[in-house]
Amino acid sequence: MPKKIPMRQCVGCREMKPKRELIRVVKSPEGEISLDFRGKKPGRGAYVCPQQACLAKARKSKALERAFETALPPEVYQALEEQMREVPADDVP
Repeated sequence: MPKKIPMRQCVGCREMKPKRELIRVVKSPEGEISLDFRGKKPGRGAYVCPQQACLAKARKSKALERAFETALPPEVYQALEEQMREVPADDVP
């Protein structure tokens, strides 16, 4: 029997994709927002595709702000953009 692959929805393009292909943004119980590359940090998570277009859509529609019910600092968007630049083009589906 094949192993079940966990799926998550990108807040930018709204497509369901395997969890490992997405970048997790997490809001800790203390209210701190950061990137979680391993998917293990405690707190509320939202997922974004590692593509500039998806991040632009999420930023324009304020999808991450709605997911966390708070305003996001610009540093979080900058960190996401830097992480997306580091992902090789071959790894982007």
